[in-house]
Amino acid sequence: MPFALYPSLTDTPVVISGGASGIGEAMVRQFAAQGARVGFIDIQAEAGANLAAELTEAGHQVRFVSCDVRDIAAYQAAIAGFAEAHGDALVLVNNAAHDERHDWADVTPDEWDQRMGTNLKHSFFATQAVAPGMIRAGRGSIINLGSISWMILVPRLPLYETAKAATHGLTRSMARELGRHGIRVNTLVPGWVMTERQISEWVDPAAEQLIDQSQALTRRIYPDDVARMTLFLAAEDSAAITAQQFLVDGGWANT
Repeated sequence: MPFALYPSLTDTPVVISGGASGIGEAMVRQFAAQGARVGFIDIQAEAGANLAAELTEAGHQVRFVSCDVRDIAAYQAAIAGFAEAHGDALVLVNNAAHDERHDWADVTPDEWDQRMGTNLKHSFFATQAVAPGMIRAGRGSIINLGSISWMILVPRLPLYETAKAATHGLTRSMARELGRHGIRVNTLVPGWVMTERQISEWVDPAAEQLIDQSQALTRRIYPDDVARMTLFLAAEDSAAITAQQFLVDGGWANT
């Protein structure tokens, strides 16, 4: 099945967080296939280095830095390094997150801070890092990854869901702050995506039944489905779209 090519993404500098596996890996591969200059970070050093080496050997413009997004100084330094190599980022995809289950009664203040750092805080400070270059260019696209988990009341995820619900507040506020400079900010909300981690840890027969009952579409959602929407939101094809959230969930959540 043929998919869209976006000429506006050719040679466009792109920064992606959490790009070594799952949805993020699909994004790195798809932006590279569009001819973009991709810089991505991930805490998974070996997986990230292997992906960058594979894509570079295939002739794509891809760079990787191993970084914990909770270390804001290191993350912003990585973004600056990508800018030196590829030019100022014109696309930022705030993808990094971790949906580890937890019991609300056991959460400590330190755990709260750590989980917000993993799932929300880095998105703001990455935006802060790329915005000056986008302002100079008079254009740019920032894509924040949300989640349907808070919309459909998934249990044992209160901190993750709090961060993901807040992500759209960040999107809306920064869309207003940056819109006058031609910079768009949107939220991309995946449904239950069949990543290797999801399949190995949570997708059992009961989960399959729940998906079948809950989605309007009977097909499963895969990382490439999410990545293709990311391409559209990054490309000039969506130049008039900002401050919105887009669900790629097979018709599950009711917003």
